[in-house]
Amino acid sequence: MTPLHSLALLLIAALLAGCIGLLILQLGLMRVFSSAPSLQPASEREVPETSLCVVIPAFNEALNVGPCLSSVLRSATPCRHWHVLLVDDASTDDTVEQAQATASALDPNASRFDFLQAGPRPVGERWVGKNWACARAMQQVQDEWILFLDADVQLKPQALHRALSQAIRDKADLLSLAPRLRCDCLAEWMVQPIMASLLGLGFPIEAANDPDSDVAFAAGPFMLFRRCAYEQIGGHQGLAAEVVEDLALARLIKRQGLRLRYLLGLDAVDLRMYFDLASLWEGWTKNWLLGLDGDPIKALGASAVVVLMFSLPWLLLPASVVLLGLLPSQAVWWFVAASLSMTAIVQQFLIRRWNRQRFDMPISYWWLMGAGGLLVGAIGPVSVWRTLTGRGWTWKGRQLT
Repeated sequence: MTPLHSLALLLIAALLAGCIGLLILQLGLMRVFSSAPSLQPASEREVPETSLCVVIPAFNEALNVGPCLSSVLRSATPCRHWHVLLVDDASTDDTVEQAQATASALDPNASRFDFLQAGPRPVGERWVGKNWACARAMQQVQDEWILFLDADVQLKPQALHRALSQAIRDKADLLSLAPRLRCDCLAEWMVQPIMASLLGLGFPIEAANDPDSDVAFAAGPFMLFRRCAYEQIGGHQGLAAEVVEDLALARLIKRQGLRLRYLLGLDAVDLRMYFDLASLWEGWTKNWLLGLDGDPIKALGASAVVVLMFSLPWLLLPASVVLLGLLPSQAVWWFVAASLSMTAIVQQFLIRRWNRQRFDMPISYWWLMGAGGLLVGAIGPVSVWRTLTGRGWTWKGRQLT
């Protein structure tokens, strides 16, 4: 066999593996979400006789905090006593001004809205992410229920009422909602649909909701705690240096024998994670390795598989057509390669169409998934390097080491 034949066979084998991987991804998504529990519709019952504080930790969220706070303050009444506490974690932009302007317009008497400056982090202690802001909030909050809500989230009017009612009904100690991802910039359209599909395939929703399973999962943007359970596990105070604090909190809930509920909240919670390529790159290189159990082999392998499934078909389709003209004696090999490439591209479109039907994520820019796969392929090794060395491992410019 000539080197050219060997190369052709290698490319065809890679394309075939990519097609099989995409098929597994599509079937897996359909299987996982066919029985995934969702947040129940709003009921007509009276609001619960309890208290709730919505805690919004914010650091340089000037673009997000206004819409987020507006959606919360416009919410239907979730319970008899509720309020919102925004905790500014030493922002250097106009997060505070935006928040106060929004609150003044919607809550002029300050009956619902409170504001807290988190203050400087303790010298000699390692606090990362939003843990310091959340811990400071809990020094003041006395309500029976606490919702930690990220500033890049927007709620539908009935979201708070639905979530709190279901948490009480299900006797949950932590109720977390998986949000609907929103994409607006080109970088998001390239990467976020791929990430959403991968997360969906590994979505441990059945095991997470099974009290007999050790598997725990929660979505950090929306975490509703029963206060006594939060205090029992030590809260954010005990996880000061934990970068992926949502998973750590969920695991503590289960280890303490408390009840975790993880539900789809696609019609209640919207999440816009990134505004440009720079923030997307920083965010995913921060989380990629940690999200794969801190295992460099897993992290590198997963990014390579993404390139195989999403990028290789787009690269080899035009290459096969060119080689078909340049090397007609090997026409059968290039025809097979082109056919498999087209099959994989069609599969990518079908996955995006399914995402639109199931998650209301538009098909916009689906043809950029090949470029998105290359970005994810680069995110993997960069995440491994940054996380293990600490160099460039930041979130919103703050060093994580």
